[in-house]
Amino acid sequence: WRLSRGGERLVSPRELGGRERRSLAIACACAAGLNLAMFTSFDRITIALALLCFYTYPAMVATLDIAMGREVLDRTKWIALGLALGGMVAVVASQLDPAAGVTVDGLGVALALVAAVCQAIFVTVSRGGYRRIPADQATTLILASAVVACLVLAVVTGTGAAVALPLTQPSLLPLLLFTGLFAAAIPSVGFLIGIRVIGGMRAGVVMLFEPVVGVALAALLLGESLQPIQLAGGLAILVAAVILQRTVPLGDRHVTPVTGPLDHPDPVEEETLALRVPGGP
Repeated sequence: WRLSRGGERLVSPRELGGRERRSLAIACACAAGLNLAMFTSFDRITIALALLCFYTYPAMVATLDIAMGREVLDRTKWIALGLALGGMVAVVASQLDPAAGVTVDGLGVALALVAAVCQAIFVTVSRGGYRRIPADQATTLILASAVVACLVLAVVTGTGAAVALPLTQPSLLPLLLFTGLFAAAIPSVGFLIGIRVIGGMRAGVVMLFEPVVGVALAALLLGESLQPIQLAGGLAILVAAVILQRTVPLGDRHVTPVTGPLDHPDPVEEETLALRVPGGP
């Protein structure tokens, strides 16, 4: 839509420099690795345990940002990060049912941690690695790469028939389209814009609210009861996000004056203005 209205220019990866292409390739590889590792982990351990392992990635992002000089973790940020991780544990761990048995499989846990590492690397390289590609175009390339990787693996492992199941059962197509659009495409674009605008650590902490939304939807749609510890965990994540948004990333404390021509504005700046200016594209 934005392309047809002239609000956005189609950017080819061939226009990018070597570093930008490498960053985009790493992001694509991480997206594919994350999905493969996470869904395989779901098959081997309980979903709650897999999520507990996966949502350690904001701590990994914070570690990488410190090592790269993007962030300095002062006492305020330590408190916020601790609140966010503690809140996530409260929300997710409360879904573990000891009576039903908790499956602890070494490979399943390792795969969930591999997915966390992939997400941490993705967040780190996506902050500024390929900024000239607008978020929607970059997300299309990244998700398409993940789809291709999964299809190839399905064919190689002899499970291609399962991939074709929606074609043989058309009743599954609406559900597939809905989840693909509202659980993958739109959130992924928003996540990438968030990483570019507020930084990886802040975006990662805000993403810890994801399991809170899942628990709330389960209560709303499936009639599951909300436990006080889950509400407390959600509040802790929200407080942590607010605290972090009031701090300034180390790399954003100085504004670099614009000296070049403005004929081709930075796609990230356009996306940021679209979020902040009423009536923006």
